[in-house]
Amino acid sequence: MQNITIYCFRNDLRLFDNPAFLKASLESDVLLPLFCHPNNHLIVKDTQRVGIHRQAFLRQALNQLKANLKSLNSDLLEVKGNICEHVKKISDEIGATKIIFEKIIAPEELDQEISIRNIGISVETFWQSSMIEPTHLPFDLKNMPDIFTDFRKLTEAKKIIINSPTPPPEKLPPLPDINIDLNSNINFDSSMKYKHSSFPYLENQFYGGEDNALAHLESYLVKKLPHTYKETRNQLYGVNFSTKFSPWLSLGSISARYIAFRIKEFENQYGANESTYWIWFELLWRDYFRFIHFKFGKKLYSQNGLSNNNNLVSHSDENFNKWIKGETGNELIDAGMRELRFTGYLSNRMRQIVASYLIYDLGCDWRKGALWFESQLIDYDVYSNQGNWLYIAGLGTDPRGGRKFNTKKQNLEYDPNNTYKKMWLN
Repeated sequence: MQNITIYCFRNDLRLFDNPAFLKASLESDVLLPLFCHPNNHLIVKDTQRVGIHRQAFLRQALNQLKANLKSLNSDLLEVKGNICEHVKKISDEIGATKIIFEKIIAPEELDQEISIRNIGISVETFWQSSMIEPTHLPFDLKNMPDIFTDFRKLTEAKKIIINSPTPPPEKLPPLPDINIDLNSNINFDSSMKYKHSSFPYLENQFYGGEDNALAHLESYLVKKLPHTYKETRNQLYGVNFSTKFSPWLSLGSISARYIAFRIKEFENQYGANESTYWIWFELLWRDYFRFIHFKFGKKLYSQNGLSNNNNLVSHSDENFNKWIKGETGNELIDAGMRELRFTGYLSNRMRQIVASYLIYDLGCDWRKGALWFESQLIDYDVYSNQGNWLYIAGLGTDPRGGRKFNTKKQNLEYDPNNTYKKMWLN
C-alpha cells in the first residue's frame, strides 16, 4: 500500500530547516503540498482580518515556496476557506493515508487540528516554531515559571545548545496522479507602497519568502549589525535599526532556530557583546510567548486574560476609530498609527506606545487593538501579538500589572526633533 501524504503548510513556508516537511518527503510515496487561505472576514467596516500588507507579503512568500517546490518537481496546491472541508475532499480524491502539519497551539489552530483529526485519517503534527526545543528546557512546560525573568534565568543556566538546522529535501515524491488544479486563483492587492516604510516589502530585497529571508540574515551578519543591535533597537524608523527578521519569521520563511544558530556562529567568529546577546534575549521572549500557551491556553484569549478579576473591559468605538485612523490629536500616536496603516509595519517601541495609549488614555478594549494589529502587521504572530497586548494591559504574567507609557516622555526621548512625526503627519 502506498503512503500518500498531504502536507499542510501553516506558518512554516520553507524547505530548509523544516523537519516536518523533510519527514514527509522521506516517508511518502506520493506527496501533495497544500496551503489553505482562511476566509477573510471584515473586522472594521471595509477592513479585513488579513489586511492588504499581510496579503501581499504572504503572496510573495507562497510564490517563492511554489517555485522552490517546482524546482524539485513538485508544486503547491492553494485553496481558500474551511481547511477541514478541503482536506477531507482532497484526501478522498487522492486516497490519502496521512496528513502532516506544523503544530500551532493557539485556540483557532487547535480547533482546526481537532477537526482534521476527526476526518479519520492518520495525522502527525510537529512542534517546530521555537528557537529552543521544548524537551531541552529544564522544566515541563505545563509547570514552567510564569514570570519571564525566572523562565530566562533557568533556561540560560542550563546552557542549551541550539540544534543544527535540518537540510532541505534533496528530492520530493511525485504529486498525486489525479486532476487537481494547482494554479492559484487567489489574487491579493499589492498596490500599497510608501517611500518611508521601515520594511519596504514591495522592494525585491524585502520580498516575502525563504530565499529572501536567508539572504537578509546573511546580509545582516556580513554588515556586522548584530554588534550594534541593542544600541539602535528602540529607534522609530529606518531599515537597519532592528534585525527585521520578524516578517519572515511570522510566516516561517526562516526558522528561529537557524537565526540563533547563525548568530552563535557569528559570535564565535567575530566576538560576542551585549548586542549579540540581546538578539538571543528577544528570540527567547518569542519562545516564552509560545511556551506559555502550553500552560494557559485559551485563558490567554479571554477578556481578563490571566487576571482573577472579572472586571468589565471598557471600550469606546469612537475613540477606537480615531486610533486606527491616526486622528486622536496626539501627534506621536497619530504618526505611529498612520505608519502602521500605510506600510504594515511599526517599530517595537511604537507598538508599545500606541497600545498603551489605546488602553489607558482612550479607554478601549485591548482585544480590539490586538485584532487591529493582526489585520495590519506584516509580521503578525499569534503568540507574540497576544503576549505583548496582555503585557501592556497588565493581564498576562508580568508582576507589574500593566505598562502605561507617558507619551510626552516618549516624545522627548525618541523623537525630540519631531522627525518621525513630520514624516507621517505632513
